[in-house]
Amino acid sequence: MTETAFKALVLRQDDEGKTQAAIEQLGQQDLPDEPVLVKVDYSSLNYKDGMAVTGTGKIVLKWPMVPGIDLVGTVVDGGDSDYQAGDKVVLTGWSVGEKYWGGYAQYQRVRPEWLVPLPAGITELQSMAIGTAGLTAMLCVMALEDGGVTPDSGTVVVSGAAGGVGSVAVALLAKLGYKVAAITGRESTHDYLKSLGASELLSREEMGARSRPLEKSRWAGAIDTVGGDMLGRLLAECDYSGTVAACGLAGDFKLPTTVMPFILRNVRLQGVDSVMCPAARRVEAWKRLAEDLPQSLLDSINQVVALEQVPEQAAAIMAGQVQGRVVVDLQA
Repeated sequence: MTETAFKALVLRQDDEGKTQAAIEQLGQQDLPDEPVLVKVDYSSLNYKDGMAVTGTGKIVLKWPMVPGIDLVGTVVDGGDSDYQAGDKVVLTGWSVGEKYWGGYAQYQRVRPEWLVPLPAGITELQSMAIGTAGLTAMLCVMALEDGGVTPDSGTVVVSGAAGGVGSVAVALLAKLGYKVAAITGRESTHDYLKSLGASELLSREEMGARSRPLEKSRWAGAIDTVGGDMLGRLLAECDYSGTVAACGLAGDFKLPTTVMPFILRNVRLQGVDSVMCPAARRVEAWKRLAEDLPQSLLDSINQVVALEQVPEQAAAIMAGQVQGRVVVDLQA
């Protein structure tokens, strides 16, 4: 590594326990003692990053912290791992940006088992437009497939459809031939969701209302990023032998439901986690993303910001003002 100093967004706690985010100049000696040195080209902004940077909740587990749960870049020094200098790699999850230093730095040291080779057919920029959100969306689609939900089964509904996970899920499902219903709380996103392939639009107000134990069957499957009453309604409206893939709790972590959808309609509720997802499943999911996500749509669901803009964007994502994916250019 030739650079003597590089930029990073560092989170520190003040005397009152409040989170302070600032751009700092770091050196290699400041980085964690991990085997693989990566020059970070891009990261991304997820809801969890927004929580960390704004100090919402208890996302950060160690201080000081370089947030950013995603990164893509080039290996500078692979240490004793199988990675060689020049390899393009992607990192998502593994508590990076929470417990371990993450992607909001121009250089980072990480563990080799956290890395996945950048798949052929996806650029570095596109990989971060995908990021944890896109990986989670793909894992949700795979969960529906594992549950036997096919394009011929009927309509699949996606909650939080204008967000990071939802946007990619809508685009993936549409590309694979599913009829997609999208739930959103903002009319301003309707044209955007239609461009991604949604054929039906539903209001968050309607779908977020508390449901009865069973409602009229409407959905062959569902991808839920919201939790709470929304997830309860999706379960109550799911078709016989349908599958609901749950991956988020942006609305609530509680689940007001009964056993009736499960024992009377044979509904499957499948949890989806991308943080500790096994490496083989990750590699499969990234391969599927390269094959199944339209690049034209991928390019339309992201905006690129500089590291200095992250605090402002973090506040915006917490206020529900971010549409699609935000990519952070570390070399800008």
